[in-house]
Amino acid sequence: MLTESESIANLVNYLDEDFAKATGIIHQSKGRLVVTGIGKSAIIASKIVATLNSTGTPSLFLHAAEAIHGDLGMVQPGDVVICISKSGNSPEIKVLAPLLKRDGNVLIGMTANKDSFLGKESDYVLHAYVESEACPNNLAPTNSTTAQLVLGDALAVCLMELNNFKSEDFAKYHPGGALGKKLLLRVGDMLDDTHRPAVTPDSSIKQAIFEISAKRLGVTAVLEGEKVVGIITDGDIRRMLNDRDNIAGVVAKDIMTHNPKTIKPTEMAADALNTMENFAITQLVVEENGEYKGILHLHDILKEGIV
Repeated sequence: MLTESESIANLVNYLDEDFAKATGIIHQSKGRLVVTGIGKSAIIASKIVATLNSTGTPSLFLHAAEAIHGDLGMVQPGDVVICISKSGNSPEIKVLAPLLKRDGNVLIGMTANKDSFLGKESDYVLHAYVESEACPNNLAPTNSTTAQLVLGDALAVCLMELNNFKSEDFAKYHPGGALGKKLLLRVGDMLDDTHRPAVTPDSSIKQAIFEISAKRLGVTAVLEGEKVVGIITDGDIRRMLNDRDNIAGVVAKDIMTHNPKTIKPTEMAADALNTMENFAITQLVVEENGEYKGILHLHDILKEGIV
């Protein structure tokens, strides 16, 4: 681990003008970015493509061996190509590199050896130099593939900066899973407006208990018309029963909590969760333009898998 981390740290010393120019070329390109490689470098190329696609740079993976057996048609005029090879001298790369440039495509080589065939054939070189591998025999790709991966990440982050890529943009490409929901899901998307617990200020405690039990949200809003003037939680009911021997004549307005925490349907579910955490509560009143829309419960958020 230390050997690989040292190799990554040393990469900074090999960053030069080619990295900046290559990044600019990719950013300005009207075509796609094609990333290719052979062996373990092909696996790294595939991961780099995945990162670029998810951060706003349209990219595709081309296996170097398949490219010289028909898949070269994936590369179209105007595309920029990154070719990854530690040695830069593998047979497939020697065949492929000149073919990648035949339609005027810009070729960016990522290699540990700038003097290799790939290094000399490339328009720009991303110097992924490592002194040795972490492998005890200095054979298995370890430090070298980590260096390639880190250079790919650096490239992706620079392109994000150039493209002014924001979290909202990130959400467009990650709609599924917890990450997508955290970035995209709004309060209104989770709200069940068929379970909309409500009583009036003059409703009896019995009515309030029935409403809380029926809607199964542990709370009811107290409404004057469609305006929320308070809430009653099951905790309020328990405290009332503990403090009073006689509850005859007690009505909702006598025990309700005034000025409850509210949220709009258009706000993000993640913001609702933060509000609940900050105030140590499990429900929020949902309002829009002063009109009561329903109750958002912590369980609604947990059910969506945001946490």
